[in-house]
Amino acid sequence: MSYVIPAPLQASVPVTGSADSFPVHRLYCVGRNYVEHAKEMGHTGREAPFFFMKPNDAILPVPAGTTGELPYPAQTQDFQHEMELVVAIGKGGSDIGVADALSHVWGYAVGLDMTRRDVQSAAKKQGRPWETGKAFEHSAPIGAITPAALAGDVKHAAITLHVNGELRQSSSIDMLIWNVAETIADLSRYFTLQPGDLIYTGTPAGVAAVQRGDELLGAIDGLDTLRVKIV
Repeated sequence: MSYVIPAPLQASVPVTGSADSFPVHRLYCVGRNYVEHAKEMGHTGREAPFFFMKPNDAILPVPAGTTGELPYPAQTQDFQHEMELVVAIGKGGSDIGVADALSHVWGYAVGLDMTRRDVQSAAKKQGRPWETGKAFEHSAPIGAITPAALAGDVKHAAITLHVNGELRQSSSIDMLIWNVAETIADLSRYFTLQPGDLIYTGTPAGVAAVQRGDELLGAIDGLDTLRVKIV
């Protein structure tokens, strides 16, 4: 088949210990999925999960052992980090049961949901969508994906983010309000999940602004770390 304009490249993420890559279909994000982060954003309690999306070309893949360059975006004075566990879907489906949800997981990775916080906050106040605050280019850095069978005990893994060597975010995956299986099950009620989908599962407390020159190191036990520099 020929196209009238050049076809875009397939977004993909490197895979730990492999020359192959994971092709990305859709990119889903879960909002306010740690209690302490919900509190710092002015909310409390175990509210029902809610989701937003980024385009798959928001992905900034960073191979293991390298440092990715993350451009500081235009139209913001408050560019914030949100450290997250990313779930890579290998088997699609809709109305997936919680008990079966983890069988749909291909692997896990360390990711950042980068946010123009001032832009997002203005949109919230006006009841408008979040895309300009969340869905811009390079807003979803991600490290290499580790196959689920090799990822260890992700459910209880520690999750941390350091900025210029200083600890900014620290928690455990078992502190998720809605765990990975519950998130997959609920999301699949609204969308038919497809192989290649990525789910950013939410961030712990400690989100804060970064500046050009800052170096971020995200880590989750059992997974490849994610290093990026703001440029």
